[in-house]
Amino acid sequence: MGNMMKAGSFRDKINTENPDSPPKSLEDDMVVVLQDYPAPEISEPIYRMGEKLRLIAQEAYWWRVRSVQTGKENYIPNSHVAKVYHGWLFEGVERQKAEELLLLPGNRVGSFLVRESSRERGLYSLSVKHRIIKHYRIFRLDNSWYYISPRLTFQCLEDMINHYSDSADGLCCVLTSPCLSGMMPQIDESPGPPPVVMRHNFDWKQIDRKQLVSTDSCGDNIVSYGVRNSIAAYLSFSGYQNPAETGADKRKKKSKSVYVLPENSLSTIDYEDNI
Repeated sequence: MGNMMKAGSFRDKINTENPDSPPKSLEDDMVVVLQDYPAPEISEPIYRMGEKLRLIAQEAYWWRVRSVQTGKENYIPNSHVAKVYHGWLFEGVERQKAEELLLLPGNRVGSFLVRESSRERGLYSLSVKHRIIKHYRIFRLDNSWYYISPRLTFQCLEDMINHYSDSADGLCCVLTSPCLSGMMPQIDESPGPPPVVMRHNFDWKQIDRKQLVSTDSCGDNIVSYGVRNSIAAYLSFSGYQNPAETGADKRKKKSKSVYVLPENSLSTIDYEDNI
């Protein structure tokens, strides 16, 4: 049978490993282009090797796909693409094609993919980009646990990938990113232009002096509360008396005296209100 599989069998195995995961719609399927289509000697390719597409419909030999980069839809032979699950689990990809994909621009050291073994059905291989492309066979125990090294087993492939993404633990290097993930369009997170703030235009000479010294936050005052509060604080330090205050208001104001303790004292400075 080689590396070809019956339709749906690969997904069934994925869902068996993750029974709690919700069923995926067809448009959730991602495929990667394995070779330029059409061939360059025929015409300018519509899709290039390594490009990722969303699967819209499977129609026998032809699959309808949508470009992730441009959003345009078209048809491509299913022999020219491979389904990708979890971003790193590639269906029907042989060893040589895995090396070609990992050597494409955008993949860095530690880029990886998992593929089903072309020699024995149900077994997987991990391909990692390092100085050269390294391949590791993934074995499966009778209890369906997976391992690369017998001393370390994992309940599912996701656990294995998560572990080797934290520590090389015998591999050539730590797994850094799935193959071709650097070719996915990036979401523009740069902040937009700052908002335009409309400010009042007024003549300072026409401002009533009471508006500048009043700290009342209510009312429709053309001068902001923060500015008025700052001006009032400055005037109070400079000895200015607000003409709007009544004698009773002045008697109610509290004065503060500060007691400075000797330098060798460990106590804090106390403030006392005198009425």
